[in-house]
Amino acid sequence: MKRLGKVSHYAKQGFLILRTDWVPSLNELVVDKKLTVVGVVKDVFGPVEKPYVAVKPRVRNPENYVGALLYVDTKRKKAKANHGKTRKPSKVGKKRRPAPRK
Repeated sequence: MKRLGKVSHYAKQGFLILRTDWVPSLNELVVDKKLTVVGVVKDVFGPVEKPYVAVKPRVRNPENYVGALLYVDTKRKKAKANHGKTRKPSKVGKKRRPAPRK
């Protein structure tokens, strides 16, 4: 768990805005001190030294987190999505055709 920062406000676009000292990766899980998932990092903007982070909340009342410390959970890994790639069929039980003769 790595400290992300303190929530400064809840934007009307639906994001929790906070300031941090480092740049987190996009789509990282954001948790509070009780390790409940608060949301996901959706945008990093502003100056390089102290950027702002926009967190898309996954909680019912995100306004309650204004002023709270949030963390990036480094132990939990999101399951990677398939992104439209189809799986190749397995070759179990299939016979291969012989190569053509010359």
